[in-house]
Amino acid sequence: MTRTSQVVVIGSGQSGLAAGYHLRRQGLGFVILDAQSTAGGAWQHTWNSLHLFSPAAFSSLPGRLMPTQAHEEYPDARHVVEYLADYEKRYELPVERPVRVLGVHRDGPFLRVETDSGTWRARAVISATGTWWRPFLPAVPGRGDFGGRRLHTVEYRGPREFTGRRVIVVGGGNSGAQIAADLAHTTELTWVTRRPPRFLADDIDGRALFDAATARRRALDAGRSDTGGVASLGDIVAVPPVREARDRGLLTAGPMFTRLVPGGVEWADGTRAEADAIIWCTGFRPALSHLTRLQLRGRRGHIATEGTRALDEPRLHLLGYGDWTGPASATLIGVGRPARDAARAIAELLA
Repeated sequence: MTRTSQVVVIGSGQSGLAAGYHLRRQGLGFVILDAQSTAGGAWQHTWNSLHLFSPAAFSSLPGRLMPTQAHEEYPDARHVVEYLADYEKRYELPVERPVRVLGVHRDGPFLRVETDSGTWRARAVISATGTWWRPFLPAVPGRGDFGGRRLHTVEYRGPREFTGRRVIVVGGGNSGAQIAADLAHTTELTWVTRRPPRFLADDIDGRALFDAATARRRALDAGRSDTGGVASLGDIVAVPPVREARDRGLLTAGPMFTRLVPGGVEWADGTRAEADAIIWCTGFRPALSHLTRLQLRGRRGHIATEGTRALDEPRLHLLGYGDWTGPASATLIGVGRPARDAARAIAELLA
C-alpha cells in the first residue's frame, strides 16, 4: 500500500514532535512515523536515575512549558516521557507507530519512504531519528580477551544489579559522570577518562549551555572568531547526585587504560585493575542508515547541511543531531528554533 503526504517526519522523539508542531503552524499536511510502540522517544529507554541538566521551565518544546516535577529541581527521564506523551496528545500530532522506516529513496518529484508497514510518498522528509540507536564503542586492544560483562550507556538501567561488584565506567561526559555517581555508593568503582573531567561551575546548567551554543553559532555565521561554545565552559553539569558524589570524594577519575585483559584492564605502565563489568559511556553517532540510498554522507559520516537542509537533497531536512543541524538541537530547549526553520523552509519549497 502506498500513501501520500506533503511531509513525512521520521521519529517522534523531542525533535519529531517539535517538527510536527511547526509544520502544523505552517498549514502543511504531514505524518510522523515512529519505530517505538509508545510515546516518549529515547527517553523511555534511559537509566532510572537520569536527570535533565536544566529545570523544567528551561527544558520545554515550543508552545508548551514542561510542568515542574515535585521535589525535583532537575526533572528525571520518567517526567520527560510523560511530558512528551502529553505534548503529542495535546497537539493531536499524527503519529503512526510502531512503524520502522527501512529507507528513503528519490522518486521523481517525491521522496519515497519505505517502511515495514507500507510506502509513503512525500514532497519533503524530516529525519529526526537522533543518536540513541547508534551507540559508539571505541576500538580498544584486547576486546575479545575480557571475560566480564561489557555494556554501553544504552544498556545501563541502575546500580542494583552491580551491587558489590567491581565496575569500570569509561567516559568523561555527563553520562559517564552520572552513571559513575549512581554506582559510587554500592560498587567497587573505577572511573576512567581520556582527559581529567571538567565540571562546570555548580550554578551552570542547561540554560547557560544553550546560550553558549547559540552564541558560538551566531559568531561563526557572522565570520567572527570561535567563542568555544559549550566546550569552553566544561564537560559535566553538576546535577545534585553528581555534586554529592564529587563532594564526598567518591567521584575521582583516573586516566584511560590502554588494553583489556581477561580479568579487567591494563595501563601502559603494566598496572592492572580487575573488573566484573565495564560500562562504556562513550557517546553516539547519528542514526542515519535509513538515508543510505540517497548517498549524501561525506567522509566523516555527516551529511552536509545548510541549517537543517541537506545541501545535496533540498527536500530532506535533518533535525536534532547536534550543532551541525542547529545550535543545541539535540536538546529539548534547543530543538524548537531549528524545527521552526525547517518547517518554514519546507513551506517555501512547496509553495
